[in-house]
Amino acid sequence: MTASVSGGQAHGHEPENEDDPHGLNSLSKFTLFETKSRFYITASTADTHRVLKIDRTDPTVLNVVEDSTVYDSSELDLLLRMVQDGNKSQGGLEKVLEFHGIVGFVRFTAGWYLILITKRSVVGLLGGHYIYHCDETTLLTIASKSERTTQETKMLNTFQQVDLSKNFYFSYSYDITNTLQTNLTVTDDNRRWNTRFMWNHHLLSPAFDLEEPKGRSRWVLSLIHGFVDQAKINVFTRTVYLTLIARRSRHYAGARFLTRGANEHGHVANEVETEQIVSEPLATPFGRKEAPPPDHPVSDFGAGYGGYTSFVQYRGSIPVMWHQESNQMTPRPPIEITIKDPFYTPAAKHFDDLLGRYGAPIFILNLIKSRETVPRESKLLFEYGQCVEYLNQFLPEGKKMRYIAWDMAQAAKSGHQDVMGVLEDVCEESLQATNFFHGGPARNEVGSGPHRDRPLLQHGILRVNCVDCLDRTNAAQFAIAKRAFGHQLYALGLIGSPYLPFSCDAVDVLTEMYHDHGDTLAWQYTGSALVNRVDTYRRVKAAQWSSHSRDLLENIRRFYNNSMLDADKQSAINLFLGVQPSFPKYDLERPNYQQWFTPSHLDEPKSDELAPVNQVYREYYKPHILSQFGRLYAFTMNSTTRFHAKPKNDLLSSPFESRVAAEMPSPTTRQPTARRSARRWATPIETPGSPRPPSTTPALPPSADPHPPSTSAKPTYDPTSSHPLQTMISALLDPPDIDQRIKDYQWYTQYHASDSGDLDSVLSGEEKDLQLYMRMAKLAEGENVDRYLGSGTLTSTHGASANAGGGGGGEKSSVEMMGDMLFFIGERERGKREDTGKNVTLYENWLKGSA
Repeated sequence: MTASVSGGQAHGHEPENEDDPHGLNSLSKFTLFETKSRFYITASTADTHRVLKIDRTDPTVLNVVEDSTVYDSSELDLLLRMVQDGNKSQGGLEKVLEFHGIVGFVRFTAGWYLILITKRSVVGLLGGHYIYHCDETTLLTIASKSERTTQETKMLNTFQQVDLSKNFYFSYSYDITNTLQTNLTVTDDNRRWNTRFMWNHHLLSPAFDLEEPKGRSRWVLSLIHGFVDQAKINVFTRTVYLTLIARRSRHYAGARFLTRGANEHGHVANEVETEQIVSEPLATPFGRKEAPPPDHPVSDFGAGYGGYTSFVQYRGSIPVMWHQESNQMTPRPPIEITIKDPFYTPAAKHFDDLLGRYGAPIFILNLIKSRETVPRESKLLFEYGQCVEYLNQFLPEGKKMRYIAWDMAQAAKSGHQDVMGVLEDVCEESLQATNFFHGGPARNEVGSGPHRDRPLLQHGILRVNCVDCLDRTNAAQFAIAKRAFGHQLYALGLIGSPYLPFSCDAVDVLTEMYHDHGDTLAWQYTGSALVNRVDTYRRVKAAQWSSHSRDLLENIRRFYNNSMLDADKQSAINLFLGVQPSFPKYDLERPNYQQWFTPSHLDEPKSDELAPVNQVYREYYKPHILSQFGRLYAFTMNSTTRFHAKPKNDLLSSPFESRVAAEMPSPTTRQPTARRSARRWATPIETPGSPRPPSTTPALPPSADPHPPSTSAKPTYDPTSSHPLQTMISALLDPPDIDQRIKDYQWYTQYHASDSGDLDSVLSGEEKDLQLYMRMAKLAEGENVDRYLGSGTLTSTHGASANAGGGGGGEKSSVEMMGDMLFFIGERERGKREDTGKNVTLYENWLKGSA
């Protein structure tokens, strides 16, 4: 079996200047022609055309010739007429079909097959680059004559069990295998395909070179397997795109109980990279990066792609060698650790690969159970903790992995912990260390701290896992994504605080996207949807019978698929990906057990200039589509305006404001400070892309920021420019007369023990006041109060008279005495606030006057 790719020269012209030879293809219209001896594939965009030739004479040899000439329409017609005339004796040239891309080539036991995409649908739009879902494919035999044996037919049926019409995505002009940060910061000359996520790598390798970036073929159409969804958020007159891209790794891929843990190469099961892109597309393309002026440092990016932000998180199985023996009688097979490696070689390879792809630090969030009656998951808890502790001792300070083990299932059952709040705290701590990607300067309001005037790069990753990396992991990734979503919106200048409430339209859209994200990945790995959703851990629907019945149904479906169908599914995936059955081999080369990592992977992120992105005006601006706006994907995209039915008077409400008048107080609903963290010993670090609050976050040392902002761009804070409401709140939190208030409070607390009067006399005076009040009340009711007088009598309004002991004073009515008493009480209360001595004097004079 051999394969060859060569370039041919024919009459025509070289590529136009604006057609970047190293850029991705923008070919989207393909046509297949056939003769007796060859396949001819033409690819067109606007008025430029390319040709690919496939030999059909030898069924055991794949000979693909890529014509490097670019033809115009008339030249292509002339070429096809020449081929037609040259093959008249063998039946001429026949048009077979029109299609949308080449998936690849495959061979089993006989001849080669060609796999083509025949139907597609738009699911995303990034900077003018469309992302498509593969809706339908066809498989054609390349050889003109071939005979299928029984073994050939069986392998073909197994191969077709991988349904290419479900959850496979591609783009003609955007490198969907790489993150947005890689696409916007690495030039085409240096950027390679991320073949880890290219599921048709095995199918394209026989015909094209996929590893060399400079010789990249425009016919290569990379397919990722996972999940892509996009929605737009209408913020009054502005529009924000929320895009979710999940890429499943092709290494060690398969069914649930047949791929567990890690293999000997460090590849883990159920490995998924999830990228959350929040962008404000003020223009259709990403933008054009102009060359920096000579007097400006290269590390200052300038404006760049300031409307685009990206946050990447990662899920994957526990990277130790373990397995579960699935059988038809045990729904939950026991977990067994296959190999006890004291040096954790598979985990070392795995984490070294993560450091090379994402940088340091690596945050590890382990959500498996810690308390079990029969130990299952807890076996892995101890092994994983020992693994990270061993590997961490060889990493330098500041680059060590940060390991957080938290029993999420127990926390949800107890009901005493805010599960979502704890997960958001973990995200906040990781964001402070790893940041997220923003292609331009921060757009948030300039505060008292330094304002970020350059793009922000993500360097590091948050790795989440449970046992299956499905239910708990997806709920955790949603909580993490929610917190990152707030920071991304804050960096774009759309909200005034990087914290979002749960009950708002934007978070509802994000919740539904992560529900679909989790269900899709669960179907791919286990054959059923999620069992526990986000609402389960928020305790919103956990007590409803509908939720319990759905969970029971999904568990039954999961058990059936794992017991009956997973073996055939695993065989189909292995055949599709080209995985050959292999036996473990003893490696004679002894690895370095101390320096298990590559030193260059720990380097600081480079401040290279932002890379230009090839323009796709001819692909996006099509006259036949622009004549009807309803046919444009940007107009038909899911939106927050259609997410909830709103009354007419609520059409202009903000999608970031809570619809609930007063939510229950919890760490996820209150407005915390920027240095809220999951652990008390976490170092307070400035919120990524945000100015520091004036009095909550201490200033960082100069060495904490490797790229200090220029002094010329640092703003000055003017207190007089603050909003009146902000000024009032500041005065309430930090009163200007706080010293006087403290003195008043101390005087009140020490009033009875002051030096201005005797404590006993004050207490006895208050007792006399009470007795006098009781007398006046009885007088007002017309009763005889002689028994209350003690040493004398008092004249009442009914004629009762008495002589006051001591002889002086004259007679007073009860009304007058009541007025005197009230006057004294008012004066006494006023005297308390002015002078204690004056109060005592007034009290003595009143007693003498009323005797």
